[in-house]
Amino acid sequence: MIRVLIVDDSAFMRNALKTMLSSDPEIEIVGVARDGIEAIEKVISLNPDIVTMDVEMPRMDGLTALRRIMEIKPVPVIIV
Repeated sequence: MIRVLIVDDSAFMRNALKTMLSSDPEIEIVGVARDGIEAIEKVISLNPDIVTMDVEMPRMDGLTALRRIMEIKPVPVIIV
């Protein structure tokens, strides 16, 4: 199973990505986050195999979150 964390401030995009990725039986959505701060917290607590990340989000943008994630707990990230 590939464990995925979805990070996007748009509820529509979170649901769309969740629907698309969940259609693959080898992918498990382990969590969602609405901004970069939540993303960092969830990467640490959920230990996903991969993260999908929006760029523009409130509180902390995706690029800043990406840098912090790579410093704290490196994981592959796909910028969406």
